[in-house]
Amino acid sequence: MSAPRRTGAGLFAQDRATTPLGTWLKIASGEPVEIMAYAGFDFVVIDLEHAPLDLQTAYRLINSAAALGTVPLVRVPDTTASTIQKILDAGAMGILVPHVDTVEEAAAVGRACRFPPHGVRGAGATSRAGAWGLRPGADYLATGNDDVLCIPQLESVEAIRAAPRILALDSVDAVFVGAADLSMSMGSTPASPEVLELIASAREAAHTAGKLCGLAFGGAPERAARAVLDGCDFVLLSNDTSMLAETARGLVTAFREAEGRP
Repeated sequence: MSAPRRTGAGLFAQDRATTPLGTWLKIASGEPVEIMAYAGFDFVVIDLEHAPLDLQTAYRLINSAAALGTVPLVRVPDTTASTIQKILDAGAMGILVPHVDTVEEAAAVGRACRFPPHGVRGAGATSRAGAWGLRPGADYLATGNDDVLCIPQLESVEAIRAAPRILALDSVDAVFVGAADLSMSMGSTPASPEVLELIASAREAAHTAGKLCGLAFGGAPERAARAVLDGCDFVLLSNDTSMLAETARGLVTAFREAEGRP
């Protein structure tokens, strides 16, 4: 049986019965994306910001995720239109963009994701996104505008304050609050009251605009579930490297403890 076809817009469909759940991919290999798909994650975020992944590797991971029915998103390493163009041509169904602090930056990123007259994205219908030229041109252009998710990351107090104006942009579909970087910029911690207040502010701005707000929770599914009850709309849990590292250390620790028992 073939995997269900999912799209970027479908990931955030209002009639979803469950909260969209994703994880980060940092390993330059095809096996982790397959494992995450079979494990049941709704989406993966291929991390070009904090992992040594190049465009060709991202290209392969995007294809594998899509083929297995998991929505492939990419966290881009910068905000240049040329980088975004290549990622979308590779078939990514959306991008996360780090450190978007102003409405002007968000607008530029949004334009890079959309074809004219809504943006400045160049037509590349002979790429994977256009099924190598076999996809009808009108369909390619329509889905390129309507089905590609543009998700700025809000990681500073300035960005949170700009959230209502960022979310008012038609080209922005959701925001992701980077709690770790936000708290570091404040000299605080992700669980501090002042950081939680800013996260709540971003979430409220998203809902007022009729859009979504997401967060990452490492390996803490209970915290993620509580955040969903508080109104968080999509979540990321852990990443492929941490899952491997934590399981490996757990096995070694358990064996050494068992070995030392009489």
